[in-house]
Amino acid sequence: MAMQAAEIEAMIRAALPDADVEITDLAGDGNHYAARVVSPAFVGLTRVKQHKLVYDALGGRMGGELHALQLTTAVPN
Repeated sequence: MAMQAAEIEAMIRAALPDADVEITDLAGDGNHYAARVVSPAFVGLTRVKQHKLVYDALGGRMGGELHALQLTTAVPN
């Protein structure tokens, strides 16, 4: 079963409450999403560690319920 964009956003916000999260359904099929996550929690972290925080927030759903996620992370300006 595919995940809804709102569910992905809610899971990320639960783990990173101060984050600005934008989810886009890339193919309109509920299986291929892009996420842009901007959070002060990312300050001082490598891009890999930033992405790990987001993937951890999704509770192991990557590759299962969530088929594909194009992830962009950043720190606030």
